[in-house]
Amino acid sequence: MSLPKGLAEEVARNLVMVANLLDEDAEQAYAYSRIALRLASRVAAVREAAGFAAYATGRYTEALAEFRAARRMTGSVELWPVMADCERGMGRPERALAMAGEPEVHKLDKAGQVEMRLVAAGARKDMGQADAAVVTLQSPELASSSIQPWTARLRYAYADALLAVGRQDEAREWFAKALEADQGGMTDASDRLAELDGVEFTDAMVEADEDDETPAGTAEADTAVADEVTDAPQPVETPAETPAAAPQFVEPVMPEQPTEAAEPAEEKAAEAEAEVKPVEDKASDDKS
Repeated sequence: MSLPKGLAEEVARNLVMVANLLDEDAEQAYAYSRIALRLASRVAAVREAAGFAAYATGRYTEALAEFRAARRMTGSVELWPVMADCERGMGRPERALAMAGEPEVHKLDKAGQVEMRLVAAGARKDMGQADAAVVTLQSPELASSSIQPWTARLRYAYADALLAVGRQDEAREWFAKALEADQGGMTDASDRLAELDGVEFTDAMVEADEDDETPAGTAEADTAVADEVTDAPQPVETPAETPAAAPQFVEPVMPEQPTEAAEPAEEKAAEAEAEVKPVEDKASDDKS
């Protein structure tokens, strides 16, 4: 309400996108939060949204700064647990543990107190104090049989802490209780139970890829080999049903003898007449 109407609507649209994308695409949600922060950095809701977007992307130093700014603007302590968890993310679990003992914790509602207990247990584990983490999580909220929004996460954290100290049977029991309370699928309690029971899961996509690979000796492999053989150069063979024709004898061509030039027709006629005349003369002599 402190912004002009047009600007307020623009900022609101960006905040809606942050809320919608925070669980699906944290980086994109962070980008929208930066736009809203640039437009209205003096609005507490904008600083809080920017803090959660930075927290979701692992920018813990930036997130802590935004949460502190929002707390100064509103005076509320509801962001105290997530601020302590930012300290853990920055590698300062002792600071987070110290915040768990501050008076602000007593001002938190039940959900906030449970969150603070989860952060404190995580800090204990970060410091290598697994047994202390188990003790930290033991509370009336853990023993309660009623299902609350935080019940599944609290039971899951307790089961994980038990497993870290080697109490496997108890851990399995509490993973089962966490699964029973996990209506929205916030945890992977079912996978942890299966792991403890020795059940192995296979990826269906990986199996499909393996099935696509044709092993040697199958029809497809034989066909591939046959194609390779066909592509290779093959010897030319005469089909059996069409025998090659027998070679035919070709009479050699003898060289032609030189021939005399043809004599004129008149000379041939004269020679013929000369040959006839002696025969006639001989015949006349016989008569005489």
